[in-house]
Amino acid sequence: MNNHAEKTSNIVDEVITTRRAVRSFLPRSVPRDEIRSILEVAGRAPSGTNMQPWKVYVVGKPKIGEIYTAIMDSGIKPERAIWDDYQYYPKRFVEPYLARRRSLGTALYDLIGIEKRDTKGMRDQFNRNFNFFDAPLGLFVTIDRHLEVGSWFDLGMFTQNILIAAQSRGLATCPQAAFAPFHRQIRPLIGMPDKEILVCGIAIGYEDSEKPENSLRTERASVDQWAHFIE
Repeated sequence: MNNHAEKTSNIVDEVITTRRAVRSFLPRSVPRDEIRSILEVAGRAPSGTNMQPWKVYVVGKPKIGEIYTAIMDSGIKPERAIWDDYQYYPKRFVEPYLARRRSLGTALYDLIGIEKRDTKGMRDQFNRNFNFFDAPLGLFVTIDRHLEVGSWFDLGMFTQNILIAAQSRGLATCPQAAFAPFHRQIRPLIGMPDKEILVCGIAIGYEDSEKPENSLRTERASVDQWAHFIE
């Protein structure tokens, strides 16, 4: 590897490894041109036969407030929300996924002082998803419901591109599947047609580094646990 390639790989590696889900943002605004630049870069994601199956709705305040109010006024508790457009999580968790999920929840709640049986505290924290954790901007990522699993694979690469491109510009993000079951409340507020499936939201803005939840660093399994090198 030559010096230029090594320098480039170091930069790319740092951007990828320092990216994380940020759950508290500063009120500082993000220029529209910056978001457009991020989306243009993300749009270079690979896709089968170049179908480019993604669509994005960018929302700011006060629209975020309207969305939050609509979800809160729906009377639907997040734990009872119905995933009728697609199922993100399995209906029953098995190992090692259950342990990893519990480890994340415990680590997050410990940082912000929510005890194990504090149901209200947990729900209040979860509901912060719906105002994008106070981020100045939110993105809704959608896909045409007529497309198949391969296009969802492409959409995942596109979404990752958004997160990485934002990170390289000093912007923090949090991908949020929590919005998906509330697509009926969100559709009329952003003009999303029925032919589209709301896949996730993405909070984007500048990290509030003083908030304890943003000190969370998740553990990752070693390569040896999931990679197989076959000669």
